[in-house]
Amino acid sequence: MLQAAGWGGYLVLRTVSSISNTFSFKTVIAVLVEAIVGYCLTLLLSALYGYYRRLPRISGVVVTLATLGAATAMYAVIDAFTFSFIRNATPGLTINLVLGTVFLNFVVLAGWSALYFGINFYLIVEEQNTQLKLLETQASSAQLAMLRYQLNPHFLFNTLNSISTLVLLKETERANAMLARLSNFLRYTLANEPTAHVTLAQEVETLKLYLEIEKMRFGDRLRPDFNIDPRVVKARLPSLLLQPLVENAIKYAVTPQEEGADIAVSARLAGDRVRVVVADTGPGLTKGPRRPNLSTGVGLANIRERLLQAFGPDHRFETRSNPGGGFRVEIEIPFQIEEPNREAA
Repeated sequence: MLQAAGWGGYLVLRTVSSISNTFSFKTVIAVLVEAIVGYCLTLLLSALYGYYRRLPRISGVVVTLATLGAATAMYAVIDAFTFSFIRNATPGLTINLVLGTVFLNFVVLAGWSALYFGINFYLIVEEQNTQLKLLETQASSAQLAMLRYQLNPHFLFNTLNSISTLVLLKETERANAMLARLSNFLRYTLANEPTAHVTLAQEVETLKLYLEIEKMRFGDRLRPDFNIDPRVVKARLPSLLLQPLVENAIKYAVTPQEEGADIAVSARLAGDRVRVVVADTGPGLTKGPRRPNLSTGVGLANIRERLLQAFGPDHRFETRSNPGGGFRVEIEIPFQIEEPNREAA
């Protein structure tokens, strides 16, 4: 299509230029022959250039220039012979006539060659960009999966350690109950793809399953409370995003205090965004065991990375002590109710 359009335009321009002063049927025929020859030569050049592109760079450049010179000479000879029927009383080739057409023929074929390589370079760059985007998507999905899978061994170690303690204490009923709840929790969480987003309602249900397991360890010392705005229950977020926050609250607020602590999970609509808060009544940052910052520990660092992978810079993640005591984590993300589109890996 590009060949036909290009040489069609060339034929029109050359025809108009040739008959602008006086109309001649022979001139039109000569220009028509010139365009047809050029079209056929460039078809041959396109096949040869396609082969040359697979050669080493220096060799490809050398043979391309040699082929361009040979094609120019051939084009000039045919063009000169055609126009000799118009310019000379006796048609035939002369050195002067051939040399007179060489410059125009070289400019035409060199311009066509430049367009050929330019267009193919553009197509190669576009294909590479497409492949790069696909690889970036695959890498992002792989990193999300890695971050999600990082949580499972971390959580399982703590839970299985508790079950082992119950078995050693011969509290078999509590150990069996914890194993059953652990089974339900794993069945619920592992059913989701590691890179999938779930609704806030599903995330809360997962948290409740997790807290049922932890209640077996801490009893009344662990006092969870959920306050979820009904308007945001369908908002989507990465699965198991909030579980490490609750786990950290248990570790740093419930465990070190004899009276335990309250853990409040709330979510509400803030304009076109969803604000999720996990707060506890533990010692906070100034007292008790030091909490991990954003660059250490599995929990907070994992969450920050997953938020960055899922929403880019369009999110907020803050941690601070409550004025009245305790620790508070705030997450603000876009209010999305559809699963984000991801290309298949």
